[in-house]
Amino acid sequence: MLPIFQAIPALKGALSDRETAVLVAPPGAGKTTAVPLALLGESWVGDGKIVMLEPRRLAARAAAARMAQTLGEAVGETVGFRVRLQSKVSAKTRVEVVTEGVFTRMILDDPGLDGVACVIFDEFHERSLDADLGLALARDSQGLLRDDLKILVMSATLDGARVSALLGDAPVVESQGRMFPVETRYLGRNDRLRLEERVGRAVERALAEETGSVLVFLPGQGEIRRAESWLAERLRRPDVDLAPLYGALDPAEQDRAVQPAPAGRRKVVLATSIAETSLTIEGVRVVIDAGLSRVPRFDPSSGLTRLETVR
Repeated sequence: MLPIFQAIPALKGALSDRETAVLVAPPGAGKTTAVPLALLGESWVGDGKIVMLEPRRLAARAAAARMAQTLGEAVGETVGFRVRLQSKVSAKTRVEVVTEGVFTRMILDDPGLDGVACVIFDEFHERSLDADLGLALARDSQGLLRDDLKILVMSATLDGARVSALLGDAPVVESQGRMFPVETRYLGRNDRLRLEERVGRAVERALAEETGSVLVFLPGQGEIRRAESWLAERLRRPDVDLAPLYGALDPAEQDRAVQPAPAGRRKVVLATSIAETSLTIEGVRVVIDAGLSRVPRFDPSSGLTRLETVR
């Protein structure tokens, strides 16, 4: 049983008594896929729908797919999603997973959020401009137009007291989750080798010494493609599949990377930071971090923001 189920009775009670609540649950507790379905049967939902915000398109699609699978349905029936350039919803949809930008447009078009019983802000600790704006607009709607609208803020790493104060001293519900032993190995840095070769050798070692699939974090699409080429040329393991994962990738390829490896096979997922939150890639036992990240930096001389690769 997922750890989040222990916190759901308290969460239901909090939302029955108040219009706002905060849920703090560690990664892997199951909050993203379990909470919307658990709230769906509450009396205050009625015939309305639950809208849940995700920071990334991949996370929105994956969450919708997992919840639909739990119900034994196809995406677009009880559970659907809407992201930029793609949607799967129907008249039957009761839980709608959307990206933060889509929600902003939704509430600007309909400030009263007609037909919506609850808005869930998932992974709120990422604190994007769209998420902050969406929460501000939802609070305005709640205060001026919809005193029955429920707002739930969820996160794995969040100062619950501060967000509670922001929501008018909303009750804070915590899930303790489960912790598993993690062994950290530092392989050192050899700057004479290109990044893709250093990563490739680490993957070869992980596949030889450990079981299960491997998740590799790289700073960007270019590094992912070069590491994929290096491994495709030198990896002599017919039971291993290579799966890149980044934002610009075709949605079908993204979904293939997130899905568990077929029986008897292993997978090496080469990902950007897109896989850091909101996603659980089944079967992964080893995580390799290249130690580099691509972040936006403001350049005062040009007045522009550019991407910079940093340790």
